[in-house]
Amino acid sequence: MDPSPSPRARATRPTLGRNSMSSGSFIDDHQQYKSIHPGPSSSIDGVLEAPFEQPGASLSNLSIAPRTSHSPVAIPPSPSLIIRDSGIVHSISHADCISSREDPSKIVATIFYNSALPRHPQIHPDQVLPHLVPAVIPALPPPTIVSGSAPTTNISNYPLEPPPPDPEPLDHLYGPYVSQICLTHFLSTIDSLLTHNPPALRRLTSSHRCLSPSSTHPRIMEVSFAPPPNPKYLTFSDLCKHESIYRFEREWNCEVIFQRETIFRRYKRLCVFDMDSTLIQQEVIDEIAAYIGVQKEVSAITARAMNGELDFAASLKARVALLKGVPSDVFERLKPKITITPGAKELCRVLKRLGFTLAVLSGGFQPLADWLAAQLDLDHAFANHLVSDPVTNTLTGELDAAHPIVDAHHKQNLLLSLMTGKGLSVEQTMAVGDGANDIPMLQAAGLGVAWKAKSKVQMEAPARLNVAESMLDLVYLLGLTEREVEELLLD
Repeated sequence: MDPSPSPRARATRPTLGRNSMSSGSFIDDHQQYKSIHPGPSSSIDGVLEAPFEQPGASLSNLSIAPRTSHSPVAIPPSPSLIIRDSGIVHSISHADCISSREDPSKIVATIFYNSALPRHPQIHPDQVLPHLVPAVIPALPPPTIVSGSAPTTNISNYPLEPPPPDPEPLDHLYGPYVSQICLTHFLSTIDSLLTHNPPALRRLTSSHRCLSPSSTHPRIMEVSFAPPPNPKYLTFSDLCKHESIYRFEREWNCEVIFQRETIFRRYKRLCVFDMDSTLIQQEVIDEIAAYIGVQKEVSAITARAMNGELDFAASLKARVALLKGVPSDVFERLKPKITITPGAKELCRVLKRLGFTLAVLSGGFQPLADWLAAQLDLDHAFANHLVSDPVTNTLTGELDAAHPIVDAHHKQNLLLSLMTGKGLSVEQTMAVGDGANDIPMLQAAGLGVAWKAKSKVQMEAPARLNVAESMLDLVYLLGLTEREVEELLLD
């Protein structure tokens, strides 16, 4: 600015540039990612690495300085926030943050780091002083070959090329959280899946939010990106189970859950749960069997049924038959032994305060389902009914024919019935379970999550979560932050 006095002279305005905006936070400082495709590319959080074709500038690379009225900046009308002051025109929204009508639907990926089991927790010699390193550091086990997979199990005599090693675990190098390089690697993985998109839909744009616990060491992160891969090459369901995503999860010790970015992702209104090994940590029928001394026989049938190896209804009848003669008050005696899954009470409390209808759909038994519904403030409880002899006050070993068996298809029908009764759409529903009899319910819901489930369930469910610290982590799939969750848990 000309320092000579003038009636039209103004005081120097501060300049707001990239350097002055550095906050040292994870979100503001992370600008590593570049698209592999030619042309202008955007980094994480939509910070442009190269000038965008359309006029205008974003706050992250805009230097705010005085402009005289004879040098106007032509900015087309847009939903961006515009500041106009005496001829100064600035846009403080980035174009990538505003979805145009032509943009494809965004996809949201929620990344959960496995904080309960960080890999390579031993002290690294490069990170500490030599005198602090333990005298004896356990050596990694030598590589082995599974018996029957090769002509020899001696790796030194292996006649062909050795099997490829697992991906190098990287969280012990870059930090036990969703690190900057982890996020960069994820976006690079997604970008590599866009090669079959039309040329106009090959430029990956993204943004992210650290949901918990902080922006410097996030355990849970939400990443939004567009466009999705070409559905003719890679459908949404196949994306969730793509080998590249699986490899990323193994390398970074995390799990990724994909959802379509719609209004109903954040505003669901019905959630149904399995009971055994989901809301509670036991299988009730196994606990009853242990009480009467037939746990071994019953547990073997239960395990095969939950893995989908046996028909659920037939296996249930076989297990119930072994309970003949058990006192009818056995459920009262079991209640003190039941352990509610950590985080289940907090999860239900948060969902209720958000206006959810909650239900437990159990292949177990009604007395305990009713008790659990009271403990967690659930709205509905559906389970199997046992017949008891009023004379001897013992179980007869039969199911009550007046009530349907709560098997896989009945759980699905109950979900749809509750949805219809509340006037909701499928996109507003959520289901959580762990057994093979939960698969139809999980697939029918708007969001079906296999919670620390059996292998078959994890393969067939739309989403899986094994690395959560507690069941409360499920609320982060709704886009809530840790601060918002804490606020909802306040009395």
